Amino acid sequence: MNLQEQRLQFEATKRIYESAKVDFRGVEGFDVYNPSIPFEWNGKRYMYGRVEKRQEWARSWVRLFEQTGHDQWTLVQDTMIYQLEDPYVSIIGQQVVLGGTHVRFNQGKLDTYYGYFYKGDDLNDLLYFTTGPDYMKDIRLVQMANGKIGVFSRPRNEEVRRLYGSESLIGFTVINSLDELSSEVIENAPHIAGLFQKGEWGGCNQAYLLENGKVGVIGHICYKTVDEKDEPTLTYMNMSFVLDPATNQFEDLKIIGTRSCYPDGPAKKPDLTDCAFTSGIVMRADGNVDLYSGIGDTEVGRIVIDYPFENEGPIITL
Repeated sequence: MNLQEQRLQFEATKRIYESAKVDFRGVEGFDVYNPSIPFEWNGKRYMYGRVEKRQEWARSWVRLFEQTGHDQWTLVQDTMIYQLEDPYVSIIGQQVVLGGTHVRFNQGKLDTYYGYFYKGDDLNDLLYFTTGPDYMKDIRLVQMANGKIGVFSRPRNEEVRRLYGSESLIGFTVINSLDELSSEVIENAPHIAGLFQKGEWGGCNQAYLLENGKVGVIGHICYKTVDEKDEPTLTYMNMSFVLDPATNQFEDLKIIGTRSCYPDGPAKKPDLTDCAFTSGIVMRADGNVDLYSGIGDTEVGRIVIDYPFENEGPIITL
């Protein structure tokens, strides 16, 4: 079954218990999208968001927001502003690790892009400490039970397309501490075989340690279609799978959300009308999860779905 057929099957059987947009205050005139997951720190609940004007791509900032109501988040004033795209957060060894994509331009033209990483226990004073490989987005970290750190990569280049047929891969490796996180380590992470088929791509957006020692991955999976007028549409969907870190084998890859699961809204470009760029999940008291996602590269949506790793046990917080 190809990815478009899987999408149709999901749409016919999906269970969405709640669907809402997330309201961001304090940045009037700007869109907020492709955020980190919500996280708690020092008794408050925060989320990093990508802040950008609707007509612009080259000027993106990452700002910190605090939850001030149900689906309402307000800009935290006088905090660091990061020249990044698509932020993500992990809690590693009692520290917040913030990552995001830094895009480098030369005379207004794209030169390269790579991941920047910051760490610390004070959200007003995070320390920049390492950079990922050129032309790689969607690098993610997860704290393992033995104190080590799982690292997910996402190579996407012509060599990947030539060797594997898919547009990208997801790699995984384990390091002993954040001191070992480097572009070389990320670049050389062994890839997880068989995740994507010809013409597909995707990545890990958030990773969770599960009770049985495996890692639950919440990510995005994508394909491109072209209509009769040769106009493209880029389809980004929310997906999940389970990784056994001992064998680097995956199981239970499935779609967990599509753009139609979220409220209607604008798209930054015509080819992004079917775009739901995953952030991650947060457990709810009722046993379901809130799934957060950027939608249309203009807004943030939240849906309530079944816990996707039910067969593997609960998420473990170290």
